[in-house]
Amino acid sequence: MNLLSLIRQRFAPALQELVADAAPLLEMIRPAQDARFGDFQANFAMPLAKQLGQAPRDVARQVVERLDLTDLCEPPEIAGPGFINLRLRTDFLATQIQQIAGDDRLGYQPVAEPRHVVVDFSSPNVAKPMHVGHLRSTVIGDAICRTLRFVGHRVTSDNHIGDWGTQFGMIIYGYRHFRDQAAWQLSPVNELARLYKLVNQLSDYHATVAKLPALQQALTDAQSRLERLKNEPTAPDKLAKQVITAGKEVTAANSDLAAATASVQRIQQTPELLALANAHPDIARRARDETARLHAGDPENNALWNQFLPACLEALNQIYRRLGITFDLTLGESYYNPMLADVVSSLKARQLATLSEGATCVFLEGNAAPFIVQKTDGAYTYATTDLATIQYRQQSLKADEVLYVVDKRQSEHFQQLFATTALWGIQGLKLQHVSFGTVMGTDNKPYKTRAGDTVGLESLLDEAINRARRIVDENDDRREVPLLSPDERARIAEIVGLGGIKYADLHHSRDSDYVFDWDKMLATTGDTATYMQYAHARVCGIFRRLQIDRLSFSTQNIPVQLQTPEERRLALQLLMFGYAVESVLNDYRPHLLTAWLFDTADAFSQFFDKCSVQNAESDELRNSRLILCDLMARAIRTGLSLLGIEVSDIL
Repeated sequence: MNLLSLIRQRFAPALQELVADAAPLLEMIRPAQDARFGDFQANFAMPLAKQLGQAPRDVARQVVERLDLTDLCEPPEIAGPGFINLRLRTDFLATQIQQIAGDDRLGYQPVAEPRHVVVDFSSPNVAKPMHVGHLRSTVIGDAICRTLRFVGHRVTSDNHIGDWGTQFGMIIYGYRHFRDQAAWQLSPVNELARLYKLVNQLSDYHATVAKLPALQQALTDAQSRLERLKNEPTAPDKLAKQVITAGKEVTAANSDLAAATASVQRIQQTPELLALANAHPDIARRARDETARLHAGDPENNALWNQFLPACLEALNQIYRRLGITFDLTLGESYYNPMLADVVSSLKARQLATLSEGATCVFLEGNAAPFIVQKTDGAYTYATTDLATIQYRQQSLKADEVLYVVDKRQSEHFQQLFATTALWGIQGLKLQHVSFGTVMGTDNKPYKTRAGDTVGLESLLDEAINRARRIVDENDDRREVPLLSPDERARIAEIVGLGGIKYADLHHSRDSDYVFDWDKMLATTGDTATYMQYAHARVCGIFRRLQIDRLSFSTQNIPVQLQTPEERRLALQLLMFGYAVESVLNDYRPHLLTAWLFDTADAFSQFFDKCSVQNAESDELRNSRLILCDLMARAIRTGLSLLGIEVSDIL
């Protein structure tokens, strides 16, 4: 059930008598922000009044007169300039709670017209260990998949891994020239990651050395402009602005030169790295040549690629197993390689792709940069692979919609990709970039180790579980008789630790950057997974103490009483579950579900403080409150499960 949808349905006939298109006005009926004004509020009177040329309160009165809400709501109230305040009948709420008792779905019915949605998420490069930068795509994408499936859509989760392209040319070159055989035998993935980093480091060194003169000249020119401006006779106000601008240019040029110089010095001050750099002056070109040979089907390079891949994939899968995340497909870039030539040929045939300075490009109106589909050396690009992937997903998977859960820094790429796809003639397939921000450290910079390296995802999970274990031990040791065995403590620590990491990410709006904070993440109060998990365990504890089996109790069709404001608020909050789920899917924003979870747990906390269950005035009232408790536990368990987070009966 979605209470808001039900109320909007009741408003629709009344509005359709006044306007031809009632849909925008129905969207202006929303949950009330302040409980003093009721449960829902309709705010359409003023815009509707402009259309009709009448006073807003008169318009609101006309709508109310046409409404049929007597079975749902108390008489509507018109407030201020025409707001319509609605308060649901308490007996209606009680009946709805009684009807969904024992239902893990809280009365939510699957959609009547399911779509096939492909969700492209996580997508790490396989030859490097996963790091904290992969966390957001992975947990946001998984939450979206779970929620789409819950409402009844057909979902194909696709881990479009980076198992091809430039990185493998660099790794192959590094493997041939810099491999540490002992390290390779001990941990292939770590050695490949070292080789990739080394080749990248040496390539950047030579590129930076080459551009130092230009950076020095840019600084000299900026300084000259600043000095010239200071000596020019001109109006003081105008001169001051020009001097400020020129000063900023000097600062920026100086910063660029300093950063480049420091980068070069790091290599030059490390004899081993400097020796390697001097021995491989054209390393970037030679690595690109290895990539080109791999793409052209060179037997030796393909044999190395096939040797590297299994260990790399297993390293990724170890992380996914720990996170409880699975994929329906893992079709990496290599899968689409045979299709790329046809993609470029098709774009050329439609006169969409043209040669520009040796590269094949699509030029899009409003974009200064071209969309390159084939480089000057003949190699294909991410753009080409993404176009082939879209074609495959429509033609072979028969998808209705594709979601790309990818860093917001790739927004321009997806704008160009979607525009090219439309020009290419692919129709009837909805494409959306579900973008997200960056995980930051407490210094408000991308989260890194003290050494400046990106935090490995595996070490992050280990740390979360270790911290959670200390919390679990402290709580269980505090009991007169501990309830948990060492194995149970370990399992609960995993549930709490991993849940904390996921929730800490998901409860932020995906557009925003957020600061990773261990203490806040595992706090037992506030907007955290741990707070929700403790609320669930508290309900389980109530039934344990009363020696009541929850499963059999919830099937007894017990009448529900809502005698106090706290009982009513909790009931209303539980019945808003459907609205929360659909809000998530309106624009794929899991934080809207976390907001509902937090509000629900908060409503339960107030209910628990004010409404005694064990010492209720009557058995009937006790049983009614137990129904609310049971539904609360189901709500938390179901809501967290849509985020990929587990619960425990004991914490």
